[in-house]
Amino acid sequence: MHISKALIPVMLLSLSMTLFAQNDQSIKAPNVLPISEKLVTAGQPTAESLAGLSRLGFQVVIYLAPSTVRDAVANEPEIIRNQGMEFVHIPIQWANPTEADFQAFAETMMRLQGRKVLVHCQANMRASAMTFLYRAIVDKEDPSHAYDAVLRVWTPKDQWKDFMNSQLQRAKIPFKVQ
Repeated sequence: MHISKALIPVMLLSLSMTLFAQNDQSIKAPNVLPISEKLVTAGQPTAESLAGLSRLGFQVVIYLAPSTVRDAVANEPEIIRNQGMEFVHIPIQWANPTEADFQAFAETMMRLQGRKVLVHCQANMRASAMTFLYRAIVDKEDPSHAYDAVLRVWTPKDQWKDFMNSQLQRAKIPFKVQ
């Protein structure tokens, strides 16, 4: 059988993305959403899933919900650090996301460039929203494309819609969350 040299990169990319998707599906959490090979957002993973993240190649976990939410894993920081991974906690209040929350998230993400990161909260609402803002504002991705990931999880309303639009406007990004 003869395979065209032009097809080899396509086949390798397809195999790579298939393996990537299989790995991240083994995270037991609501709304697991691979953004790239180095970035995944999700809701709260189970303790067992958290304990296996290093085997999936993750190097960092960013947790965006307060540790007092009902389904938080109480010893999550220890589970993550015991694997030699970094744990970052930015407790964003659901009712009042702030510019300071986004700035802390953006600074953390910039510091972690090149590392495989899981960003999570309870249901992947905070995580998908903050990751969208980072992609649109800092990484300068097309906001329409970046926002598709949010829509795969939820449709922001009320304080989150207002917050996201204020951050986009502040950065002079011509996109409006509807």
